[in-house]
Amino acid sequence: MNSPVRESRQRLPGNRSQKPRNDLPAVLRQYAEPLPELSDPDLGELFDRYGDARIILIGEATHGTSDFYRIRAAITQRLIERHGFNIVAVEADWPDAGQIDHCVRELGPSAWKEKAFLRFPTWMWRNTDVETFARWLHAHNHALEPAQRAEFRGLDVYSMGSSIREVLDYLDQNNPPLAQEARQRYGCLSPWQDDPARYGRFVEHNGKMPCEQAVVEQLNSLLAERLRRFIEDDEAFFSATQNARVIRAAEQYYRAMYRGSVASWNLRDRHMFDTLQALLEHRGPAAKAIVWAHNSHIGNAAATAMGWSGEFNIGQLCRTAYGQNAVLIGMGTDHGQVAAADNWDGEMQIKEVRPSLTGSWEQQFLEAGVAASLTDWREPEREHLREALSETRLERAIGVIYRAQTERHSHYFEAVLAEQFDAFVWVEETRPVIPLPVPTIRYPEEDTFPFGV
Repeated sequence: MNSPVRESRQRLPGNRSQKPRNDLPAVLRQYAEPLPELSDPDLGELFDRYGDARIILIGEATHGTSDFYRIRAAITQRLIERHGFNIVAVEADWPDAGQIDHCVRELGPSAWKEKAFLRFPTWMWRNTDVETFARWLHAHNHALEPAQRAEFRGLDVYSMGSSIREVLDYLDQNNPPLAQEARQRYGCLSPWQDDPARYGRFVEHNGKMPCEQAVVEQLNSLLAERLRRFIEDDEAFFSATQNARVIRAAEQYYRAMYRGSVASWNLRDRHMFDTLQALLEHRGPAAKAIVWAHNSHIGNAAATAMGWSGEFNIGQLCRTAYGQNAVLIGMGTDHGQVAAADNWDGEMQIKEVRPSLTGSWEQQFLEAGVAASLTDWREPEREHLREALSETRLERAIGVIYRAQTERHSHYFEAVLAEQFDAFVWVEETRPVIPLPVPTIRYPEEDTFPFGV
C-alpha cells in the first residue's frame, strides 16, 4: 500500500508466542459488562471509573464504523459533563479540526477560506456521527463561560499546505514584516504544498536540498515574536504556532516516508504526542484530555508487533509519561459493514467486514457470546483476567483502506491485549459511518462551517 496511513498493514511476527488458552471465551464471558443500546443516555456511565485520569485514549478498529464513533461520543460526553474533561484531541489535521473548534467554542468566524476535511479520506471526520457530537458540544459549551468550554483539536501531521496558509494569514494580520519573511522561508515548500509526498521523493531520491532549515527558522522566529511582545489574542497565536510545528513535522515526515516505514510512523506519532502535550500545557493545570484515534495509535505499541519491529505510538508515549493517569481503551468487532476504499485516494465504498479469523482476539470475544460489552482489567482483583489476556494473538486493524481478499496479510498483526490496552469495547456486528456531502461551492468566511452549529 502506498498510503501514508499505515493502520492496515502486515506486521513483522513477534517472538512472544504462547500456547493459546482453551478457556479464554469463558473468562471473557465472566468479566464482560454488557453495553446499553447506543441510544441509551446511560451508556457513558460505565466509564465513570476512568474519571480521575488525566488522559483517556479511546480507539477504534476501523476508521469507518459508526458504532465506534457513537460509543466514543457517549463516553466523551459523560467525561466532559461529570468529570471535567475539557480537551477532545482527534487523529485529524490541526486546521480542519480548528474549524470545528471555532464553532463549538464560539470563537468567531474562521479566517481559513477553504473547507475542512476535503482531502481523502473525507468520511473519516466528515460524517453524521461527528456532526451530531459537534452539535452536542456546541450546546454544552454555549451555557459556559468561554474559559470553561471544551475544545476540539487535531493532532495529525498531514496539513502542510493549509498550515502554511494559516501561519501566513495570522502574520499578515499581526506582523506584516514577519509575514514577508515567512513567505520567503516557506517558498522552499511552495511547489510541493499540494502534493507533499512528491517533496519527500525529490529530496530523498533526486538530491533536492531539504527545506528543514527554513521551516525551523520560521518556527523559531514565530516563537521569538511571542517573547518580544504581549500577544493580545493568545488563542490565535497558539494556533499559528501549532500550525508552524505541523509544517516542521510534515517536512520531516514526508522525507522520512522514503527512508523507511518505522521512521515515518514514529515521527508522526511523536508529533501527535507533542501536540497533545502542548494542548495540556496551554489549557493549564486543570486540563484533562480525551484522544480519539485508531487502535494502532492509542494502544501501547510495546505490546504489539509494531513495537517489536521498532515502532512506538501515542499510547505508548502516554503510558510512559503518565502511567496510570493515562487510560487506553481499545475497540473491536467481528463482522458488519464499514466505509472504506480499495486504494489510497480511491472512492469510498460500503464494504462487508469478514468474520474474524479463528484464534484471533476478535474470535475470542465473539465466542464469549456477549454482543456488546466493556471488558476492563485495570483493577487489582482482575488478575485472572489479565493473565488470560497475556498471550499473543492476532488482532485486526482496518484503516481507511480495506482489502478483504488479502485480509490476513493486510489487516492482522500480533498483540498481547492485556498490555496493549486497559479495557476493550466489543461490538459484535457494526455499521458504517454516513458521510456528509462534500460541498461544490465556496462558502463565505463568516459561515459556521463545517456543521453550522
